Amino acid sequence: MKLEVNKDLCIGCGACQAVCPDVFEIEDDGLAHSKVDIVPDDVEEDAIDAKEGCPTSAIVDVIPDKVEEDAIDAKEGCPTSAIEEK
Repeated sequence: MKLEVNKDLCIGCGACQAVCPDVFEIEDDGLAHSKVDIVPDDVEEDAIDAKEGCPTSAIVDVIPDKVEEDAIDAKEGCPTSAIEEK
């Protein structure tokens, strides 16, 4: 799992850092950022809680490019067109 903070939405309240300090911290600009590239398994639940508790929904999942490419290939290759984009 990879999470990023959208700086345009972040208000720097520190809720994410309070819930999951192993992943989030407030930078010198007063806004949160993710300290890790990949969320460690042992704090994944806390990171999800931080994401869900963000008052501005500034924490977003990052889908690795390879996963996105594979999903597009699966959609385009589906013989019944059963895969839809949301």
